[in-house]
Amino acid sequence: MKKEQWNSKLGFILAAAGSAIGLGAVWKFPYMAGTNGGGIFFLLFLLFTLLIGMPMLLAEFVIGKATGKNAISAFRQLAPRSLWYGIGYLGVIASFILLSFYSVVGGWIILYLIRSASGKLSNLPTESYGQLFDSIIASPLEATIAQFSFILLTILVVQGGIQKGIERASRVMMPALFLLFIILVIRSLTLDGAIEGVKFFLQPNVGEVTKETVFLALGQSLFSLSLGISIMVTYSSYLPKEENIVKSASWIVTLNIVISLLAGLAIFPAVFSLGFEPDTGPGLIFVVIPAVFNELAFGGLFLTTFLLLLLFATLTSSFSILEIIVAALIKEQQEKRKVATWIGGIIIFIVGIPSALSFGMLKDIKVFNKTIFDLADYFVSNISLPVGSLLISLFVGYQVSRPILEKSFNVSSQVGSYLFRFWYVSVRFLIPLGIFLVLFLGA
Repeated sequence: MKKEQWNSKLGFILAAAGSAIGLGAVWKFPYMAGTNGGGIFFLLFLLFTLLIGMPMLLAEFVIGKATGKNAISAFRQLAPRSLWYGIGYLGVIASFILLSFYSVVGGWIILYLIRSASGKLSNLPTESYGQLFDSIIASPLEATIAQFSFILLTILVVQGGIQKGIERASRVMMPALFLLFIILVIRSLTLDGAIEGVKFFLQPNVGEVTKETVFLALGQSLFSLSLGISIMVTYSSYLPKEENIVKSASWIVTLNIVISLLAGLAIFPAVFSLGFEPDTGPGLIFVVIPAVFNELAFGGLFLTTFLLLLLFATLTSSFSILEIIVAALIKEQQEKRKVATWIGGIIIFIVGIPSALSFGMLKDIKVFNKTIFDLADYFVSNISLPVGSLLISLFVGYQVSRPILEKSFNVSSQVGSYLFRFWYVSVRFLIPLGIFLVLFLGA
């Protein structure tokens, strides 16, 4: 059966941006910034995204585009009779763990969406939103049913393939989410006392820099671009050979930064205006966003729409995570896609049950002083992604021949040649050194 490809450049960019943005920018970025110094975290995140994230995104694109293979087969084709294909296996394993706890957050969104649609999130006292979130995630039955529902939605789209499933959904979801974010930012910025939140988010305080802040900012920049676990290797394997990956990567990185900026401007002015704490943690958007919409005319309708679009954005990320697993299982045999998608999805749901219960009946179980959910998140964001990115940069810089890289890079002009040389030096020397130093500092 002929290998699938993206139907259009826009479809690929929106799908890849959706994978990158998803919960990385909307859910995780605000609470990570809130607990790690605000402005200084955003500045470090921005620097890491441009200096490491962008070149690493291109590195994964080069691998996928050059081979047209899934994560494991791509590394094996470019470096036969070696152990480099282990990077692909690392990506698949990390993707299992990532989606296992990611689906828990997706389930929370479904629970909030149902409550919002039924009017149960409107006209509540501002201080009650935090209590509501704690009670929702502590319910074992609700948490696991919602997690399964999210996995089920992911399975139903991914089994449809690239064009009919992932691309079609992304073309509608991502622009709609962007427009609603603009509305949310405008309202948040017009709240009384909003300027304090803007200062917290955009005014870096160098005195707040710690080793942990640097370490976590790198992890967030990689997490928000879905780097280090070969998701983008898999997505780029569906690209036509003539695709300009530099332009595509530039669009994806730009969209990721813009959405992260909008998320911060939507959250932090409201946090300070409404009396919340910026270091609330994983529940930050679930506590603050409903309270902000409560300040709007027709707030209930806006909140329901926002949660629906947030669910869509979250799903676009989960599509990409499940896709890397499915692609590795079917090995370009598309007739096996449906069965592989269901098997992979069900296993991920089972693996994720302890994470879903770690805010309720398993909340007292701690490993390295972390809940099961936090441990899974830490393993993926701060170990798998940086280590995977380090290995991929070394693989591309020292194992893949330069002619193959130039061909995938489409070096056809003087400007393209200069860009390639800078990128090549970055992948071979600057990125490995940068990641190694950050990992060493954070150890």
